[in-house]
Amino acid sequence: MTEKLSKEPADTPPAGQSSASTTATPPSGPAEAVKAIPVRHYGRWVSGVIVIALLLLLGYSFSQGEIQWSAIPDKIFDDTVVAGAGRTLLISVLAMVMGVVLGIVLAVMRLSKNPVTSGVAWLYIWFFRGTPVYLQLLLWFNLALIFPVLNLGPLYKDEMTDVMTPFLCALLGLGLNEAAYMAEICRAGLLAVDEGQTEASQALGMSQGKTLRRVVIPQAMRVIVPPTGNEFINMLKTSALVYAVTYNELLRSTSAIGSTSYAVMEMLFVAALWYLVMTSVFSVFQFYLERRYARGSLRSLPDTPWQKIKANVLNISGSRSMR
Repeated sequence: MTEKLSKEPADTPPAGQSSASTTATPPSGPAEAVKAIPVRHYGRWVSGVIVIALLLLLGYSFSQGEIQWSAIPDKIFDDTVVAGAGRTLLISVLAMVMGVVLGIVLAVMRLSKNPVTSGVAWLYIWFFRGTPVYLQLLLWFNLALIFPVLNLGPLYKDEMTDVMTPFLCALLGLGLNEAAYMAEICRAGLLAVDEGQTEASQALGMSQGKTLRRVVIPQAMRVIVPPTGNEFINMLKTSALVYAVTYNELLRSTSAIGSTSYAVMEMLFVAALWYLVMTSVFSVFQFYLERRYARGSLRSLPDTPWQKIKANVLNISGSRSMR
């Protein structure tokens, strides 16, 4: 005979045995808290001590040198130095504006289907990217050796030495060179926009110029703007090369004071402090500019400097409370 299959659940206790005896009783009292012990990174402490020791040795070496440290705070806000810093900022802004405007035009020419305009843009970029900025400044400064007189017919006629002032030489040398780099940045931004955007706008009846202004360029700005900020910071430092064309910017102003007061190194330190302040201020602007244009492309925006400081303070306080 076949045995009848039992339909009782498998976990049902046998007859005569209560279910309470088979169920595990939970432990009495609250659960014990897990004590997390952070991993100690001894290599970080050793490397940190070594770096601090090297910095202290470097500072001690400078303190023992023949440097009049009191002359630095006395001259840092000198009228000549402040005026030179203002000229550095002025020539950097104007050269950057010229570079951006001309760079956009060159990028559009480079992407044109016309072989003449595309070839001219490529030739411009090839020349100005392939030669040093210092050489280009000297070419503009000595242009009178080739063209003694600037003759534009009935419009304008004057001596080239009067036309090519130090300011104009500096502006043309920096601005035209920057346009070559901005052209490549703008071209990369335009190519980053999906071709479907252009096809959709043309399907709606928009012209090529209107498509470029209304559809392509606004989307390309997310790629163009962040490196443009970096180029401007680089322009602030590159502007020191206009010393060669006798433009009285920051480095030339401090060098003139140093040569007359015999405080050459001290005035170079003053110029370095001014360059550091200007580049640091615009680096902060660049960070927030990149953070703004990163919206929509990143899931989470990078932390601001204040947010990083708060996070580090909370981490330090949290580690102390754990102890």
